[in-house]
Formats: sequence, structure tokens, C-alpha cells
Amino acid sequence: MARFLARRLGLIALTLWLMSIAVFVITEVLPGNVAQTILGHSATPEAVAALQHQLGLDAPPPVLYVRWITGFVSGNWGDSPSLQTPISSLIPGRLFNSLVLAVAALIVIMPLSIAFGVLAALRQDRFVDRIISITGLSLMAVPEFVSGIILLSIFGIWLHWLPTSSVAAGGDPLTSPQYLVLPVLALGIVFFGYVARMMRASTIAVLGSAYTRTAMLKGLPLRLVLRRHVLRNALVPTITVVMSSIGYLVGGLVVVENLFSYPGIGGLLLTAGLSHDVPLLEDCVMIIAVIYMASNLAADLLYAYLNPQIRYSQA
Repeated sequence: MARFLARRLGLIALTLWLMSIAVFVITEVLPGNVAQTILGHSATPEAVAALQHQLGLDAPPPVLYVRWITGFVSGNWGDSPSLQTPISSLIPGRLFNSLVLAVAALIVIMPLSIAFGVLAALRQDRFVDRIISITGLSLMAVPEFVSGIILLSIFGIWLHWLPTSSVAAGGDPLTSPQYLVLPVLALGIVFFGYVARMMRASTIAVLGSAYTRTAMLKGLPLRLVLRRHVLRNALVPTITVVMSSIGYLVGGLVVVENLFSYPGIGGLLLTAGLSHDVPLLEDCVMIIAVIYMASNLAADLLYAYLNPQIRYSQA
């Protein structure tokens, strides 16, 4: 396990370094620049060039990359040119809000998805199984912006049960949980299908294994067999899917966060892209990449804990 962890950490470091190069190259070739955005389209080329020099963005690309990556690793992220605010004061609060939304979505949808997945497996090829499978497959095909608009129209505009917008920028979502309901439901609708179908397939596989049939032939109650033998093994592939989805839940919330005016890192990422704020955009992307890599590593470690027969030293 120690050798596996060391190899994974080395691979993560290499992946993040290569990704930093890719992010820098992509942002450098994007049309427009932050100086032009700040001054407006009527600004003269001389004024734009002067502001570029003042912001330190007119240096050669290799110098800009070294300056950015060394500052990112050391925690000296500098200032956002478009917002005129230290990046280190922007990202933590937005990241916390996105983590709150992601964790709330997992807390709500995971127990339901696992329960319905197990129920579908126990009623394989019956009416209940088909209803759950068709529902899950249908929900997987609904994009977040479609489900979000439908939920917003029904519960926010028509019924007036829930607020149509989320917490204001700088607000704490933990003190106003009613603002989290619609964003959480919009995210959960998609993930319900993925997790429920994965749990159904893995539960059916475990139910057909020799040790499960032996336990049932010994006369053990079904509830005991499910708890001791089925769930522990069936959760292994499901855990991998869930942990791998954390990176998406944190960084892929651009549509949901902007639809509900939620002050998360996804909205900050979109703001940086629209304003051509390259330093802020690069830092947001790298933070999301670090979270994604960490969630995958946690998934592998949890995978080993749930299934001790795995030998990572042979990988």
C-alpha cells in the first residue's frame, strides 16, 4: 500500500504539472485580453498596451508560466486583474460554497440511489426493477440546465415554495439551507441514474456469487446476508463512481451555479473566462484539478479498504 501510494502521488504530481502546461497554453491562445476588457472596446492600442505592462502581462510566455506556477505552488496567487482583488481571498470562499453544495447533493442522493439500486436488484426483471431502471436512465439523459429550469419554474415561480435565486455573493449557504434545495435537486436528478444503475448491476453480481448463495443456503436471514455480504462488496464499484464524481460536482457546476446565482467556484470560473482574467482562470482550473486528483486517490484507498483482496503492490 505504501508503494502504491507513493506511485500514485508521483503520478498525480506529474499529471498536475502537465495539466498546468496545457491550461497555460490554452489560456494564452484565447482571444481577447483582460486589459481590453477593463478599458473597454473604445480604448486605444497604446492604452491597452500600457495597462498590460502595468499588470505584468506583457512578459514572454515562458516567463509568465514560471511566474504563475511558482506562485501557485507557493500560495502566492497574486491579484485578479479584472476584479482588482487578491485571488487568495476569492477562491477559498467560493470553493467552500461549492463543497457545501456538492456534499449536500451527495448526502441527499446517495442513500436514495443505493436503496433503489438494491431494491431493483432484489426485484430483478420485475415491474419495480423496470420502473427504477427506466426512471434512472431517463434522468441521466436530462441535462442540469433543463432539470434546473423545470425545478425553478415549478417550485420557484409557479408554486412559490422555494426561492428562485440562491444566496448572495459572500453569503453563507449553511445559514440559509432553503436556497440549496433547488440546486441540490438539479444535481441529484442526474446522479441518481448513474449511482442507482451502478448499484443495481454490482448488487446483482454479488447476489449471484458463490459465497452469497452459500450464506443463504445456510438459512441466514436476507437482511443479514445483505448487510454482511452483499452491501460491502456491491458498494466497491459504486464508491469509485461517486468519488470520481466529486471533481465534477465541485468544478462542473458552472451551469447550476449560474442558473441559481449560487456563489461557487463554478460561477467564479465563468466570470474569469468572460473577463479574460487569465490568472484567476488558471488558478480556478488548477484548484479543481487538485480536488479531482485527490478524490480519485481517496476512491482508490477506500476501494482497498472495502475489498482487502486487492493487491495494489502488483499494479
